Amino acid sequence: MLYRDLRQWLELVDKSGELKTLSGVDWELEMAGLAELLCRQSEGPAPAVLFDEIKGYPKGFRALFNELASPGRLALTLGLPRSENKLDLVQACLDKIRNLVLIPPRIVESGLVQENVDSGDAVDLLKFPVPKQHELDGGRYIGTAHAVITQDPDSGWVNLGTYRCMVFGRDTFGLHISPGRHGRIMRDDFYFARGQPMKVAVAIGLDPALWLASFNEVPWGVSEYDYAGGLKGEPIDVIRGPFTGLPIPANAEIVIEGECFPGELLPEGPFGEWAGYYANCGLKPVPEPVVHVKAVLHRNNPILTCSHPAKPPQDVGLSQSVFRSATMWHELEGAGVTGVRGVWMHEVGGGRLFNVVAIRQLYPGHARQAGFLASQSRTGVYVGRYTIVVDDDIDVTDLRDVIWAIATRTDPERSIEIIRRCRSSSADPALSPDKKEKGYNPNDTFTSKAIIDACWPYEWKERAYPVAKLSDKLRQSLIEKWGSRLFG
Repeated sequence: MLYRDLRQWLELVDKSGELKTLSGVDWELEMAGLAELLCRQSEGPAPAVLFDEIKGYPKGFRALFNELASPGRLALTLGLPRSENKLDLVQACLDKIRNLVLIPPRIVESGLVQENVDSGDAVDLLKFPVPKQHELDGGRYIGTAHAVITQDPDSGWVNLGTYRCMVFGRDTFGLHISPGRHGRIMRDDFYFARGQPMKVAVAIGLDPALWLASFNEVPWGVSEYDYAGGLKGEPIDVIRGPFTGLPIPANAEIVIEGECFPGELLPEGPFGEWAGYYANCGLKPVPEPVVHVKAVLHRNNPILTCSHPAKPPQDVGLSQSVFRSATMWHELEGAGVTGVRGVWMHEVGGGRLFNVVAIRQLYPGHARQAGFLASQSRTGVYVGRYTIVVDDDIDVTDLRDVIWAIATRTDPERSIEIIRRCRSSSADPALSPDKKEKGYNPNDTFTSKAIIDACWPYEWKERAYPVAKLSDKLRQSLIEKWGSRLFG
């Protein structure tokens, strides 16, 4: 790979013209607000934005937003050919996943994250320019573009997941993990159920490939360290955390070590979430475990990496859609679905709620098979409300094309299947506030799912009505003759 850590990656991003640097911005609402404006209003890909000389903080204590918000930066992260075509990126990512060989991390003696080590009374989480992101948020969040590192006490499996962290005080923060997530299962079933505390390391300013692995669906029992190493083709360097003993990224910008105890809870939130709502419990805080910080390690001139979930488009929407689309495609092939021509988990659904699969129909029931398996795949099972299956003449990344297929090729009675009692989420905005206010219980909370077969009916697909549009030949001749006058 062309880079070994976040800083080398940023140098390459800067050379490509996709990094914007701003000084004098306020940590309270301004940094996140400007990042959101760049995602919504940029002509072309939204740039990454690095803030320095942040109000109330010394020069060199920096914050990075919009890290993976462009096709070019995602391609750089994964070592893929650069392309602005979303489906080309998905296909290239799929090829990498098909051939992925897990590479365990490499334990080294020391790392740059050890340049500064704070412990005891020296610990102060707000020494970093922790942002308040949305106007209705309940506090400042130090963990949004990071990885929470935990370990299975029985098997030794190390898990990394992006679970949000709200600052409570100088040396405490709240750890919110949605039900069903690997870190939540590990915490509740492997530690708290036994009456044991759980040690935690929060790594910020990661190698972008490791961060990408941490917020996507890596299989149960597989460490994101191994997965990210496979994506890069080389191991991630780690050292042992001085308090937790956990493997921590040797060249991360910041690592926070601590532990949380069963039964110790404080109100956390609210926080604007990935679907574009305050959906955990509206604007009411929810009790979450408290992490007591024992040590903070950081590099000189540290970079606090931040993600800004909001109504789409948002900063991680593109990278989530590309990577999850590739993993769903891979899972469909692994389940025996042939003829898949495209998968796109749309950004408007947070890369989860509105998912489209294109197939070349080969046999009766093919579309139903693809739809049901996609909706229940490892990548699609989490909330995944709508799964639409289309013919391969439809561009799965183009909502106009997808809605046209639904509007013109479906008969609701024939084309829509409903699956009931499927997996939901505490962040599901379609769940009643009444249910959440009574105390969200993942064991009795479900959602339904719709599978929409928007393919031509198999039995008469060979007689499907012709599409009224320019032929490729006529389109090309018109562009050659008139293109410069039409489009400049």
